Formats: sequence, C-alpha cells, structure tokens
Amino acid sequence: MIPPLLAGLALPGVDELLEGAVVVAQPMHTRFRGTTVREAMLLRGPAGWAEFSPFPEYGATESSRWLAAAIEAGWHGWPAPVRESVPVNATVPAVRPADVGRVLEAYGAVPAVKVKVAEQGQGVDDDVARVAEVRRLLPDAAVRIDANQGWDHDTALAALGRLAGYGLEYAEQPVAGIEGLARLREALVRAGIDLKLAADESVRKETDPVAVARAGAADLVVVKVQPLGGVRRALGIVQAAGLDAVVSSALDTSVGIAAGVALAASLPRLPHACGLGTVALFAQDVAVPSWTPDAGRLRPGPAPVPDPAALGALRVAEDRRQWWCSRLRAAHGILARQLETGDSAPSA
Repeated sequence: MIPPLLAGLALPGVDELLEGAVVVAQPMHTRFRGTTVREAMLLRGPAGWAEFSPFPEYGATESSRWLAAAIEAGWHGWPAPVRESVPVNATVPAVRPADVGRVLEAYGAVPAVKVKVAEQGQGVDDDVARVAEVRRLLPDAAVRIDANQGWDHDTALAALGRLAGYGLEYAEQPVAGIEGLARLREALVRAGIDLKLAADESVRKETDPVAVARAGAADLVVVKVQPLGGVRRALGIVQAAGLDAVVSSALDTSVGIAAGVALAASLPRLPHACGLGTVALFAQDVAVPSWTPDAGRLRPGPAPVPDPAALGALRVAEDRRQWWCSRLRAAHGILARQLETGDSAPSA
C-alpha cells in the first residue's frame, strides 16, 4: 500500500514554513529541460534545510507533493540509511558531441552516464552522435538514455535499434504513457532488441504510480523525492511496484539532492547508479562546497547549510519571491484539505 502524503507527519502552518524562506535562481552551464535558470525556494525547519522547487508549469495539486517532501526534510527528517554511500551517474544534456567531454569533466570519475535524447529541434542522428561520443570517451561506463517521452512509437523503435549497439544499460521513458511503454517493450522483443525500459513520467505523473509495474510495461522505475512526496512515500512506491529503482534528481539544488541521496541510501536494493550528480549542471549552487560526487559516489547526511554569500548572489527579486510564496500557500491548502478530509493523496 502506498502511504498518503505526510502519513503520520504533522503539517506546519504557512507562516512557519515561510519564516526565513529564501528563493534563489541558479544559472546553468547548458540549457537543460528547457531552462537555463533554475529557481527554488529553500525552507529552514527544525530538522534542517529543505527545498520546494516544483517546475513553473506545475499547478497546486502537483506542487503539494513537492511541499510534502520539503516538510518531511525540514521538519521531520529521513529514515536511517542502510548503506554508507550511493553510486552516481553523470548527466549529459542534449549538447553537440564536441561539448560532451566538457560536460563529463565536471563529474570526474563516474560508473555511469545518462544521456539526454529526443530534444526538440534535434533528430536521431544527433542522439546517436552524442551517445557514440560518450561511449568513446568512457568505454567502460554504463550508458543509459533519457528521452523524456519525446519519441513516438516508430521513432523510438528505430532509434533504440540504432542506440542499442552502444551497449545501453536501459532507456528511460522513450515514449509517453503506460500503454505506450508496454507496446514499445513488446515491439523491442519482437525485433530482437535486448534493451530494458525504465519508467519515469509513467510513475510520477500517473494517478496510480505503480500501475506501470502492474502492466508489465517497464523493467525498472525512476523515482524522485520531490515529485513523489518525500523519501518515505517514495520508498512505499518502490516497494509496491516490486521493481528495482533508480533514484534521480528533479534538477534540485544541493539541498534537494541530499533528500535524493537519503532515498537511495534507504532502498533495500540499489543495483544501478543514481542520477543525483546534477548539481554539476549549475554555474553556481547554493552550497559551498556543493553536493557533487566524490569518485562517483555521494554519502547520505543532513542537507547542507546554504552559503550566505551564495544566497546573496542568487536571491531573486521581490516579485519572484512573492510568486513562490503564493505557490507554497496554494500547495499548503491542498495538503491541509487532504489531512482534514482524509482524502487519498494527490496523483503521483
């Protein structure tokens, strides 16, 4: 059974959450997920710092899960880890092959690389060239791709047929929806293409986050702490799905990455490197030093305390701060109504 949001945890008041809250805008080295600047609201609770950073297009219901994750982190803390460190992959945005080496240099030694593909305005030839360059530079690394639902069925089948030759570990959400993944998985088997599929959007964007597992549409699930409502709830989803999980970031600051590491360190099994090295994509981070991998690994621990100088440099204008305060109030209202009525958690 998947636990509801904030199951057994108290909901602080809005004023308490906003006391000392800081909104920052972190510039990025390279355009990623359609953005060059990542905004985030950082909250300071009795258990430490926490992050509330739903993407700008998300409404109050979806954002309420992100707020639940922040409340867990800052006001209640995380479950005890079962491992001392977690392996981390590098993430290569949809850059030109000539820029791949520069991106990888920021990560140092890593056991795996996730390559973004299916970027709007690019074609499969661009994706193949990018993956080929990663494989050339890191012949021994595990390589996985992430299409963010960017392909239709026929394009995905053709693209994966070409990319599988580079020894892919898995392909993350190549097409949209659970039915789309199931259909593609069957087509890959018929075509003799031995490649695992991972579900991301078909976990965190579905009303039932374990429906993809019941449908047999994926080989593993990608889980992210903020979109799923916290470490405890994400653990429940992985348990209910019965599939191996890869923990990934939601383009978090170092504060949010700490929550992802807490989840990865708490999973019973962790056979794959996690997508938690994305702080390397920022030109400046809120923490000094930032949470970047050491020899391809991160260690669980409390969220870092933001650096005062960094907060001063990255702080947004007052109108943006008020916009984020309004988002938090709306998300808080959703959580308060859920706890009052006992309704099930908003869709994941």
